[in-house]
Amino acid sequence: MNERRSASSPVLAGSLLLAHPSLRDRHFRKTVILLSTHDNDGAMGVVLNRPLGKSLGELDSAFAAGALAGVPLFEGGPVHTSQVILCAWRPHPDQDGYQLMFGIDPQKAEELIAEEGVHLRAFLGYAGWTGGQLEEELKHNTWLVSQLVADLLDDQPGENLWRELLGQIDQEWRLLANEPEDPSLN
Repeated sequence: MNERRSASSPVLAGSLLLAHPSLRDRHFRKTVILLSTHDNDGAMGVVLNRPLGKSLGELDSAFAAGALAGVPLFEGGPVHTSQVILCAWRPHPDQDGYQLMFGIDPQKAEELIAEEGVHLRAFLGYAGWTGGQLEEELKHNTWLVSQLVADLLDDQPGENLWRELLGQIDQEWRLLANEPEDPSLN
């Protein structure tokens, strides 16, 4: 049974989900997900820390000669893995934060990439939850919720991003994040 998000439940769009160290699901183990939407109908986001080591131009020849050729490509999640999702962000002009833009069409992305301070990434697939599913997972401590950290989106986050963010929460999380894959080999 899926519970619907109550009026008192926080809307998590724009937040980060950090996989709990005990999460073993191959799609989400040690992931950092940036949520783009979260409401009563469900949630959607992209995995930030799974770079594919390729650019958009290498994926699709239609982008190879254009302005988007060098946009880094990431594994966005296990849903619709052949779908390319373009995302951009820039410092918010009036606040200490970012303006996030998800699902941008290529023409708009070409306009944005020319603007100073805009960061653009391409994701193959996304992570998605039906209404109430993410809330249920949060109740079972599958995810830790973190606010978007300043300057996080300015860098090219790699595999260590999950470990770094957990370590910033407190010393206990730092220890859990750094434990070996197989403690028996310790």
